[in-house]
Amino acid sequence: MTSTITLAEALAAGTVALDGGMSNQLEAAGHDLSDELWSARLLAERPEAITEAHLAYFEAGADVAITSSYQATFEGFARRGIEQGRAAELLALSVELAREAVRQARGRGVARPLWVAASVGPYGAMLADGSEYRGRYGLSVDELERFHRPRLEVLAGARPDVLALETVPDADEAEALLRAVRGLGVPAWLSYSVAGDRTRAGQPLEKAFALAADADEVIAVGVNCCAPEDVEGAVETAARVTGKPVVVYPNSGEAWDAQARSWSGEAGFDAEQVEAWRASGARLIGGCCRVGPEAIGSIARTLSAAR
Repeated sequence: MTSTITLAEALAAGTVALDGGMSNQLEAAGHDLSDELWSARLLAERPEAITEAHLAYFEAGADVAITSSYQATFEGFARRGIEQGRAAELLALSVELAREAVRQARGRGVARPLWVAASVGPYGAMLADGSEYRGRYGLSVDELERFHRPRLEVLAGARPDVLALETVPDADEAEALLRAVRGLGVPAWLSYSVAGDRTRAGQPLEKAFALAADADEVIAVGVNCCAPEDVEGAVETAARVTGKPVVVYPNSGEAWDAQARSWSGEAGFDAEQVEAWRASGARLIGGCCRVGPEAIGSIARTLSAAR
């Protein structure tokens, strides 16, 4: 465990600040992420850059670092000629790099509790065709469980503080992930990508969140990689349906064009909205795509002032 207090204990006691987008921080440092592996490519090519990105968020005020394993899968690595054993090493490395950032943050005087969350992206992230924002892959729950379980086993074996089951577009995939985390011995949070009051696949959030209500492994439920305006209603629903702490980390407000692989529109993320999310039940709060250290610092200060 990275900290002497567990993340579940911290959430029971108050609020915790998540980090922001890994990819935009890497791009800001000059790294080209324009391929199917996205930031996971740097696990093999520039691992120190990933540690530096995590460190920037810790120094800004984040309490939790989400690893660079979102798009890291055995299948995706295989397409790049990386065999299974090496792929497993890279998955485990994603956790170690975040731990190294914790060590470096300690060396720079950051004394508060810090945690590492191992990112587990949806099946669509491996496809790299935008289907992670649609769901409905044509696979059964059993097939999705078989896809996710080997990667989850490797990540859990690296002993992160928590598994981040994130950007899940579909309640069927959530059911598969909840099955796959059973017995791994590492807690998890479940976070949907949403549009309005529904998952990206169109299921009502009330039913989607209910899947995790009785899952002992799940310490928080919520939403990420969504528009900021979709957060507050989702927080209220997640808190009411599950009784668990709520996790939220929306995008900047810009829209992702999967075909052009670029962002468009205006950034509308306002860290001052954080207080409304907290009042509605959010306890684990940060940002996703296009939300950088400056915004995370603002979130951390808002949460600190409310404690």
